[in-house]
Amino acid sequence: MTDLRTHMHGLWLPLVTPFRNSRLDETSLRRLTRHYCTQAIDGFILGATSGEGMTLRDAELERLVAVVRDEMAAGRRTLPIGLGLSGADTSRMKERLDETADWPVDFYLIASPYYVRPSQRGILAHFEALADHAAWPLALYNIPYRCAVGITNQTLLRLAEHPNIIGLKDCGASREQSIALLRDRPKGFRVLTGEDANYFEALSDGADGGILLSAHIETATFAAVHAELKLGNADAAEARWQEVAELTRLLFTEPSPAPAKYWLWRSGLIDSPEVRLPMVEVSSELAAQLDREIERRMKVAA
Repeated sequence: MTDLRTHMHGLWLPLVTPFRNSRLDETSLRRLTRHYCTQAIDGFILGATSGEGMTLRDAELERLVAVVRDEMAAGRRTLPIGLGLSGADTSRMKERLDETADWPVDFYLIASPYYVRPSQRGILAHFEALADHAAWPLALYNIPYRCAVGITNQTLLRLAEHPNIIGLKDCGASREQSIALLRDRPKGFRVLTGEDANYFEALSDGADGGILLSAHIETATFAAVHAELKLGNADAAEARWQEVAELTRLLFTEPSPAPAKYWLWRSGLIDSPEVRLPMVEVSSELAAQLDREIERRMKVAA
């Protein structure tokens, strides 16, 4: 197992899950893995929001992990894998932890219980029960606009003391809360932003990195933003950020990950832009806009 308290920083890719004819597209998945293993990323997140994890059957999720790990083993670089798991039933989540305990992953990324809107005491008890039970470490996922209830800093700081909880994907949508958490967190508790459009801002505030769908595109530029800031080159980092800032908005014009999948399909990295209902492929209007931006960036690169 990777020492995530040392390695959970930098740029992490929440890998899209390619589909074709309603099935997991293993050919495209292997192509994606090979490609991004040559890029400046620090790890993969599989089966989470960007990977349409809520639509994956257990067998598909297991196969997704196996294919990515197998493709890395066949190459020259091995990256840590975080597995996205979420649910509103603590007991069932413990069962899922048991079912995935021997999978070749390094940690779980687990969002707050959705829909049921538990109290902070309930959220605390939920995550403590999972962390006590899990074979692999946990990273918390605070995303109140999807789960209906956010995790307060008071709760996060208590959870951060648990030996099996290593960090947070921060989509709390409050810069003030994020800054306070970064100030008060215990040593070794990692905070990575999951808000693509706020990547530069979060890194400037002291976040350890980002888990960014947008980094499927212009991966090297997103990595350079982090690298320049680590070197203290704030102006250079901001200049690199301006190269991709608009991209982070464009890729979320319609529900994610459809725009990113369309871009990857047009770029030849996946064989189909297919998403699973209730997600739908991008509109013709957005497709035209994405095509123009792809063409523009290709001309700049040339």
